[in-house]
Amino acid sequence: MNELYWMVVIVNRQSLPKFEEFFRRYGADVHFVTVGRGTAASEILDFFGLEANEKGVLFTVVTRKVWRALRYGLRNRMRIDVPGTGVAFIIPMSSIAGRGPLLFLTQNQSYQSEEESVLKNTQYELLVVVSNLGYSDMVMDAARQKGAGGGTIIHAKGTGMQKAQQFLGVSLASEKELILIVVKSADKNPIMQAIMENAGPRTKAGSIVFSLPVTATAGMRLLEAEEEKLAGNP
Repeated sequence: MNELYWMVVIVNRQSLPKFEEFFRRYGADVHFVTVGRGTAASEILDFFGLEANEKGVLFTVVTRKVWRALRYGLRNRMRIDVPGTGVAFIIPMSSIAGRGPLLFLTQNQSYQSEEESVLKNTQYELLVVVSNLGYSDMVMDAARQKGAGGGTIIHAKGTGMQKAQQFLGVSLASEKELILIVVKSADKNPIMQAIMENAGPRTKAGSIVFSLPVTATAGMRLLEAEEEKLAGNP
């Protein structure tokens, strides 16, 4: 599935609406927006003439073709390369749970499945769960049934939810939670299946889940040690 990418765009919060409109013109209708705070020192902000350090963070799924067009437009129309404007990057996706969510996330983009990249052999993967606001416990309960550990929750606003009924058979609220869970690659499919069955689109959680490859980790030793203990290794 390496033609699909999870795109992350970070810009000044006040310019976020024009970037959202820009993405919609290129077919990236479904995206999720949250806010953050930049860490640049005040003297750097003064140098570039910036008045605020509050950031808007936009997430969306794009095909390779759409990313190439967006990258050109970001540089030449939105001037994202101008210091202080923002940054955009992509991460190859491993899988999306279900054809309905796939069609929903890429609804105006032409997509053709390709052979997986070498990143398919990674030991860990990051599950990204998009759920309705207030249902993160339902998602985590489902994930833990199949051995997942903890997760991190980010509050976000979803755009392009109007066509959820067409692709998923249910309507979705705009207020969202992004739940990030790092799991062993071998456990990914059972965990994703449990989330879809117990907290998926046809539940109150209304969740969609997909995975991104993780090339290296730190801080997972406790989980690995517990697995070795359960397996009877000294």
